[in-house]
Amino acid sequence: MAKTAECLAYKAFGLQIHSEIPLPELARSEEQELLGSISVVQADLSERWRSIPKVSSSMGVADNEVLFEVKEMAIFSIQSGSLITVSPAAEADEDCVRLFILGSCMGILLMQRGVLPLHGSALVINNRAYALVGRSGAGKSTLASYLMDQGCPMISDDVIPVIVQNGHPLAIPGYPQQKLWQQSLDYLGMNSSSYRPLFQRETKFAVPVHDRFHAEPLPLAGIFELGVSPDGPVAIQPVLGMERFPVLFSHTYQKQVVDRLGLREWHFGLLASFVNRLPLYRLNRPAEGFSAPAQAGLIFETIHNSLKEG
Repeated sequence: MAKTAECLAYKAFGLQIHSEIPLPELARSEEQELLGSISVVQADLSERWRSIPKVSSSMGVADNEVLFEVKEMAIFSIQSGSLITVSPAAEADEDCVRLFILGSCMGILLMQRGVLPLHGSALVINNRAYALVGRSGAGKSTLASYLMDQGCPMISDDVIPVIVQNGHPLAIPGYPQQKLWQQSLDYLGMNSSSYRPLFQRETKFAVPVHDRFHAEPLPLAGIFELGVSPDGPVAIQPVLGMERFPVLFSHTYQKQVVDRLGLREWHFGLLASFVNRLPLYRLNRPAEGFSAPAQAGLIFETIHNSLKEG
């Protein structure tokens, strides 16, 4: 992976990103963004990787710096919420390196900056943001894409930055790209030959959504946790009381570094500042078949009823 001589300015996750590594998925930006600016640079991290205290075979943490290694691809350093350094292997796949910069690295960096990164998709419904979270395979991206087809623009996919203003959570836009499995493309009638396969996932594809992307922050008005029930049916129920905390914690992006960075108190305090103001729901679907239309119908009905009650 060759280093570029030019440093370009992009925007994503509420940040202006000055990067030595081209990030073609992102829009260019010459203006200050809501959450400030960061830098992405390329440098040799091999000596730093050998010396940093390890918390696992693939991660090291010291003071305000996190390093992690992806074998045969790159070593990444995220430092003080302002700098991402990439040390790529000689034959590193550029698409793969960018996935980690815009995913794992950004999740850690946002936490270092005091921003909550939720793992899921966020969309616009009735001029407010709603998040879809859930474990891998729960159907977040499929449902998000179906909702976009129904006229609900995407705010972010995979990493949803959330800040709190006056006790109310605000969802910050990511960048205009979605990741969809081949099965999801088939369900949605989309031809996979039009899209680029993601690294080591030949059946998962990068899908640009420029014309269906909402680029401004919006109040986060609710979260739907997606789950799978082997025998169905599609059903929804509210998540109440103290059960809300583990839901939000379990769907924090890169949650394994919260304690390692000494951020447990910050994380708990941030969640506590808005958890009782934010409706949470558990939305289950059957394991087989395409249930996105039924799920979307329940989401719209639930939001409509909550607005009437409010």
